[in-house]
This record gives sequence, structure tokens and C-alpha cells, in this order.
Amino acid sequence: MAVPTAEAVNGGLKMGSVSQAYLASKAVKETKSLISELCRQFYNLGWVSGTGGSITMKVHDSCIPKPQQLILMSPSGVQKERMEPEDMYILSGDGSMISSPSPKPYPHKPPKCSDCAPLFMKAYHMRNAGAVIHSHGMESCLVTMINPLSKEFRITHMEMIKGIQGHGYYDELVIPIIENTAYENELTDSLAKAIEAYPKTTAVLVRNHGIYIWGDSWISAKTQAECYHYLFDAAIKLHQLGLDWSTPDHGPIQNVEGVSGVNGRINVSTKARTVDSNYKIERFPRCIVLDIEGTTTPISFVTDVLFPYARNNVGRHLSATYASAETQDDIKLLRSQVQDDWKQGVIGAVPIPLEDAGKEEVIAALVANVEAMIKADRKITALKQLQGHIWRAGFENNELEGVVFDDVPEALEKWHALGVKVYIYSSGSRLAQRLLFGNSNFGDLRKYLSGFFDTTVGNKRETHSYGEITESLGVDKPSEILFVTDLYQEATAAKAAGLEVVISVRPGNGPLPENHGFKTINSFLEI
Repeated sequence: MAVPTAEAVNGGLKMGSVSQAYLASKAVKETKSLISELCRQFYNLGWVSGTGGSITMKVHDSCIPKPQQLILMSPSGVQKERMEPEDMYILSGDGSMISSPSPKPYPHKPPKCSDCAPLFMKAYHMRNAGAVIHSHGMESCLVTMINPLSKEFRITHMEMIKGIQGHGYYDELVIPIIENTAYENELTDSLAKAIEAYPKTTAVLVRNHGIYIWGDSWISAKTQAECYHYLFDAAIKLHQLGLDWSTPDHGPIQNVEGVSGVNGRINVSTKARTVDSNYKIERFPRCIVLDIEGTTTPISFVTDVLFPYARNNVGRHLSATYASAETQDDIKLLRSQVQDDWKQGVIGAVPIPLEDAGKEEVIAALVANVEAMIKADRKITALKQLQGHIWRAGFENNELEGVVFDDVPEALEKWHALGVKVYIYSSGSRLAQRLLFGNSNFGDLRKYLSGFFDTTVGNKRETHSYGEITESLGVDKPSEILFVTDLYQEATAAKAAGLEVVISVRPGNGPLPENHGFKTINSFLEI
């Protein structure tokens, strides 16, 4: 099928014969009707009342590359609930106007394409979107007004976060907020900057105005729009109850001297600071990212308890769960890793036979490889994922209990009260991290934690990993993040990414290089 094209004629555009035929195709007609239908739904939800708000989507056609697919947009200044399919504008993939609706008699206004068009095009070009929704929903407006200085909306530990692309229940959802302008198209540059600054976001809030939401398809955009509005409504109601929507436990809003309110910037007064050891802070960090081994938890707990437990139970675990989808996924990941190890001549790598060799043969080879990986302290996802599943069984059977240093719970509680977001970054899987802090010797500490990172974002000794974390946290600059670790190599990588770094000096930790140049702490209470 020919790709729709437009050519300029006397300052306007006309369609070639092939494209004119395409305009009457079933795909175009169905997309027009779908926009009309969705606008009626959105009107009933209060998203597009008073002629405000808009929607646009591409005409899906598997024969045409997505960037070149036709774009349909709703008109501006019309009653969205009364729109008809013939009211839609049709644009080319680059935003050129192809087809406009015919004028309607008084009292209808002359047709005009959505004022949001330049902003919609940014989402199409910068995120390869399939559809974009602009909502004037009251909740999306009010949530930006609770703290007029906040540049972001942040929320975590809410079920509906799972409906946002790339997010889970434990993740922190971060949405940038840009300032409103008198005219819609004047928002274009600031929206583009927000999209660039927050590469994982699928929405941008406009203060005192509304929200722009995009997705790979109209279903994705609609689903996320419903989840975003739910979360905004929940945040407003939590705030009305005096509860902090941005913290994991959604506890009472803390009125700490020198600290701004919900989702605001941290600005701690001198009285709120603790200065000790050789670590002195110029300002309190906005986010703190903690290593586990040798930082929150004794190295001996990992080496003398967790690792032996996994090593001693790997065969039992694989035998008991062999047929489960989870274990089969673990085996698939280990096969791939071992194949790479075998090709590269990694010591201890043993070929894993095919399934037809029998369950016992496969498990024996897996056990041999896992034992070698644990002995070498490999920081690889295949091993860490399996270990997490083995440890989960141990915690569930009360055979394991997580251990943290005595100062950790008090520090976590203090940072939580100050509104500082705390995250974990460990070579152990996110599951293993949640198990340790959820079943610690001080009880469940997960209520103080905003999220977990593992080696899926990258190796802890590589600078780009900390860049990934910075993008995920949505801070204005990396220096707003404090990273605490016991390892010089990790500290060096984080510092190269622009993070603030301190090294944790704990009993049992390895020696540091002389003149390493980093600030050190012996307790979290020194931060």
C-alpha cells in the first residue's frame, strides 16, 4: 500500500490520487469514529468539558512505518461530546495538514485544528507515540496547586502505579510539572524540555491547567490516563486527610522545621542537620541511595548466611519447583549465561544438557554452575534472580531473618520524617532486597524505602548505571542524590556520574586505598 503523501499547492496542500483514496479507507474512518467515541467518554469523566482538552491518535496500519502513519486530531473550541467523525483533522507524520473538516452553520465556529497540535507532535516525534491525550481533569489541575513550588509529582506504593508503563507497585512514579502560559502553543518548548529531561515519563503536568499523556497506542494512552487521574485523586484525598501520598506508608504529613511540604524541595535548616565524623553536608540530599553489603548490612551476613543458604538449597529448590514457570525462566536465564561463560572460558562453567537428558541431569549441571558462580561472587542477573527465589523460600519458612546495623532503622525513620526519598541499589535482585528489609531483625523496614535497583540498571562499578538511576529518580541534577557504599570502585563510578558520595566504614569491611579522597561515615546517624 502506498504511503499517504501531501504536496504543496498555492500555499495550501492537496492530496494525490492514491492518498485521497486512502483517506476514505476503513482504517481512517474507524480512527475518526474512535476519537469521537473517546471524547464522549472523556467528557463524562470531566476531562474535556467546556471545549477544553483534546485527543489525537495515529491511524494504525501495519503496512506503513509508524513515523509515517497518518495523524488524526480533534478540533479546537468545539463541544467535545458532540463531535462527529467528519470533524477530525488529518495530518501527515511530519505534522503537515492534509485534510480539514468543512465549516458548519451558525452557531458553530469556523473549524480550527487543536491548539495542542504542536505539543502533540512533540510526543509523536520524541517518544514515537501512537496516541496522545490532553486532559483538563480537575484532579490533574489541583494536584499541581497543593505545592506551587514543586516541579514534580511523586507517588509510590499505590496499586494503580502498575498501570503506568514501566512501573510497579514498589516504584516511585515521577511526573514533571511545567508552568502554564496564556496560550497553549507557548507550552511547546517547556513540554519538549520535560520530555527530554524525564526519558521514562509518559506524561507531563501543566500547573493550574491539566496534563498531557501519551502511549504506544490509544489503549495504552487511555489506560494510563485513567491510572494517572486515579492517582491524582487519591493524592488529593490523602492530603485532605493530612496524609503524605509521596511516602511508602502514606503516614501523617511531617511538619519538620526547615522542611517544605509534600513533594516539595528539601530545604533543611541548621537545626535539622546532624553533622559528625568527617562528613559535613552543605545541604540535605533530596534522595539517598544505599548499598546493602557492608553499608546497611554486615558483610558476614551475606557471606556466612545468605550465600551458604542459597548454595546448600539450590538443588532442593530446583527439584521442588522445576516445573513452575518461574523456575523455568530461571533455568533459561542460567543457560544463556553459562553458554556465554563457556565460550569465554570462564572457570567453573559446566555445559547444561538439553531437557531430554532428564530433570536430574539438568539440575546437577545447574547446581555445579551456581556453586561456581557463588564461589566467584559473580554479580550477574541469572545468579541473583535464582538466589532471590531460594531466599524467598527461606524467609517464608522462617529459616532466614534479615540483618541490618543498629543505626539503620533510626536513620531511615529520620530521613522519612524529613521527606527524603531512600532507595536501595544492590547486586542482589530486587526481590532479595525486599525480602531482607521486609524481614529484618528490626521488623519490616520497607515502609521507609521508596524503591529498589539491581543489576538490571547496570553493573555497580560502571558510571552509566548511576546515570540510569538518576534518570529514574527524576532529579534536576545528579548531585541531589547521595550514594552510600563501602566500595571505592562503586564510589568512583557514582562520583563520575555526578552523584554525591560517602563511603561507609563498618566492622568487617575491606580496607580502602590510601588518599581515596572520599568522605567517610561510621554510622548513618552522621548523615
